[in-house]
Amino acid sequence: MADWQVITGGVTAPKGFRAAGITAGLKPSGLPDLALIVSDVDAIAAGVFTTSHVRAACVDICRQNLKAKPYARAIICNAGQANASTGKQGWADAVESAEILSKELNISPELILQASTGVIGKRIRMEALRSGIPQAVAALSDTGSDAASRSIVTTDLVTKTIALEMKIGDRPVRIGGIAKGSGMIHPNMATMLSFVTCDAAVSPPLWQDMLTRAANKSFNQITVDGDTSTNDSLIALANGQSRTPVITSMTADAERLEAMLTEVCRYLAKSIARDGEGATCLMEIVVTGATTDESARQIAKTVAGSSLTKAAIYGRDPNWGRIAGAAGRAGVPFDQDQLEIRLGDYVLLKDGQPLEFDRVGANAYLVDRSAISILKDPSEFEDCNHPVPGREEPIAAQSVHYPVIISLCVGKGPGSGKAWGCDLSYDYVKINAEYTT
Repeated sequence: MADWQVITGGVTAPKGFRAAGITAGLKPSGLPDLALIVSDVDAIAAGVFTTSHVRAACVDICRQNLKAKPYARAIICNAGQANASTGKQGWADAVESAEILSKELNISPELILQASTGVIGKRIRMEALRSGIPQAVAALSDTGSDAASRSIVTTDLVTKTIALEMKIGDRPVRIGGIAKGSGMIHPNMATMLSFVTCDAAVSPPLWQDMLTRAANKSFNQITVDGDTSTNDSLIALANGQSRTPVITSMTADAERLEAMLTEVCRYLAKSIARDGEGATCLMEIVVTGATTDESARQIAKTVAGSSLTKAAIYGRDPNWGRIAGAAGRAGVPFDQDQLEIRLGDYVLLKDGQPLEFDRVGANAYLVDRSAISILKDPSEFEDCNHPVPGREEPIAAQSVHYPVIISLCVGKGPGSGKAWGCDLSYDYVKINAEYTT
């Protein structure tokens, strides 16, 4: 049983972190567009980034900084322009951004990690950023996480934030996180960004290993549309301000800390999948019986990313043939005569044989899990020229996930894994057809 509890505060819940989110004038919409997270002391830094060969300048700068020295004091994120495929001038803009912030915080530019989100091919609006950075620094607060989370969204309809706390020894240790992402989500770490803070003390190699494993069980297991972004970034800072002993190896306390880190990442990942562009429900794919966990995760993600499966779920159609077809092309060998498929509690296929099932009940299950509410003010999260569909949970209810659960057993092996996705609706095409027009 998990020994942590949910708390408020997001990335400012851990000790020694402040955050801010402001409107700098980067977005044409006039909505918040510049976020800043700062640690009071140098923090151990780790990152997992896009595998795309077309990358934003901020990604390569982060990689460069972390390779040279795995420490950071600040994360800055602009929304509105991805600053990807912007050539030498885009690189120069990113470098200048760090230099401006370094002077404001009186730290080295190498201690600043960056992220950008928005339209590919668009440079950062530097005039707005130059005046916005001092404002963001002035707005830093130990309650600034919510403002920061609002400042990184683009086509998102809800913010994504979480914080957890547990005790190591007699001291509380906290991990907080925020994320953004709604479309262009197929991380191979979408457009997906996540920032995580922690007040435990962890050695740099171990913190990086923990984050990589957590990403493989969370962000790398979500898909909305099969498109990997140029800007995917998961950045985690651990500043040691809980005053707990430094964790340098995989002790029992290290395992507990990693489990809490993984839970934070999984929550944020599922929030992104649930908020997929045009989506009406969250899908959770559970695979067991594979030869390895990696094989199970590969099958699960293939099913989650299947356009035919996603379309069937949108139509509330319990068409298990779509699921079986996706599993069969995942590139993982298994005996189809051992395949079992369940939709919630409904067994659709067992030992490779179709079963008679309550189709009306299965349809009702999909309708129930796909129930959605109307945002009070959808324009609050509108960032493009298209109208954002007013179809999503109220922001106050975003912490609840009620997924459509699709379970597959592919054999008798020990491997298991999960993936998360969303259905594919007409609105997804509308949103992306009108994204820049």
